Amino acid sequence: MTGTWQFCPCCAAPLEGRHEGGLRRLVCQAGCGFVHWDNPLPVLAALVECRGRIVLARNRAWAEGAFGLITGFLERGEHPSAGVVREVKEELGLDAVATTLIGVYPFARKHEVIIAYHVVGRGEIHLNEELAEFRLIAPEKLRAWDFGTGLAVGDWLARRGGV
Repeated sequence: MTGTWQFCPCCAAPLEGRHEGGLRRLVCQAGCGFVHWDNPLPVLAALVECRGRIVLARNRAWAEGAFGLITGFLERGEHPSAGVVREVKEELGLDAVATTLIGVYPFARKHEVIIAYHVVGRGEIHLNEELAEFRLIAPEKLRAWDFGTGLAVGDWLARRGGV
């Protein structure tokens, strides 16, 4: 169990650890029915291709030289493919002309599950306030990293014969 939950958000009774659904969960002691399932958060990732190059971006919160894919959270009721199109438009200002699912990846370090797409974008790149800078990389020069969205990069490269 992660987090610092101590009290039920429904009735304010203390929570206790019990086995529920095959795992240890925080459950309301008063019996109101609340269970803190602690499910991972769905995150969208876009490997964006624009004018034959791959867009890698640096979030303003990241260290200099740290670049990655475009990512964002899935909104309530949103289909993942629509969400990744939205994120690419919001963060880069590009219109998506094609989206293809790369895969789904656990990211235990942040208690997330990553839903990664290859997105072909069109237009001029205009970074939003979240991003500090971007780089355009030739696909043959792109290298995967061994965690998070890097796993999707590796799968995308392998499918196109680049790994």
